[in-house]
Amino acid sequence: MLRVSLRHRAPDLEVDFQAPGGITALFGPSGAGKTSVLRAVAGLLTPEQGRIEAGDLLFDHSARVNLPPSRRRIGYVFQEPRLFPHLSVAQNLRYGSRFAAPGTVPDAARLIELLGLGPLLARGIAGLSGGEAQRVAIGRAILSGARLLALDEPMAALDAPRRAEIMTYLEALRDETGLPMLLVSHALEEVIRLASTLVLMEGGRVRRAGPLADLLADPALVPAFGVREAGALLHVVVTGADPDGLTRVQAKAGPLFLPHPAAMGAALRLRVRAADVTLAVTRPEGLSALNILPATVTRLLPDAEGPGGTVLLDCAGAALMARVTGRSVAALGLAPGRPVWAVIKALSVAA
Repeated sequence: MLRVSLRHRAPDLEVDFQAPGGITALFGPSGAGKTSVLRAVAGLLTPEQGRIEAGDLLFDHSARVNLPPSRRRIGYVFQEPRLFPHLSVAQNLRYGSRFAAPGTVPDAARLIELLGLGPLLARGIAGLSGGEAQRVAIGRAILSGARLLALDEPMAALDAPRRAEIMTYLEALRDETGLPMLLVSHALEEVIRLASTLVLMEGGRVRRAGPLADLLADPALVPAFGVREAGALLHVVVTGADPDGLTRVQAKAGPLFLPHPAAMGAALRLRVRAADVTLAVTRPEGLSALNILPATVTRLLPDAEGPGGTVLLDCAGAALMARVTGRSVAALGLAPGRPVWAVIKALSVAA
């Protein structure tokens, strides 16, 4: 369990949150204080007040406890890999283990396999791509005996294919090793794919913290994520693949189709943007959209300005959101308790 409670004046921070295992994302605009919090956890910034725990007590101003970075067992990965250019990949990885306490170094061979570093071990740093170098940096941080991996926008300098690649490797580490991670990001795509806990920051303060799915489905936070990006998560299981390339999955509310392949039986989290959901009061027919789910309206939240609003839906216990105009609300007679059909284009669903 990670517990962070701190105050500081320069930069201005007043932060209090806790997170279970898995990946916790510090999300917010530039200048929100995300990296400063990460640095405080790692021991690179000493708060004027507060307490930080990550399994053990790392910092407590009142008790005069302030472990140095070398004793905190926080594996820090910067936006730039910061590898040693005169060492090979294998030597960079071994360098991390020099500082690990006895019994804290994970299985290096398995870690190298998880990060796909085997073919790179003999190579020099200069010849690595940005994504390859960042994987080496992640491996080196973990081999330092880290109890928590601190990721400071590790994909910000990468192009889209390399970002997707790094996310795949982080998912593998998350699922197999169980190593807790604290991820700083301003890219909602990264947060949704990787995190289970979200700490939403603004102006050096925690606006909200909690399970990612709960915060994404909160209509009051639509402005924080952006009207176009706001939405919900559906938990599904892959049930098959069709000859035309679509993948069939099963959600609580019914079957869905995805535009990309996935392993049979795999459990996925689907991101469904509110702007990509259309509502109907009778089951529509003759549409190109393949995903049609029964739902019930639970809440209406008109925008403070403009003709639009957000409709909260219950799909067999799963939350869904839709963006509609006030005119559509009136025309369809939408109100809490009203049964509707949620229509989602297959090509708009992201896993």
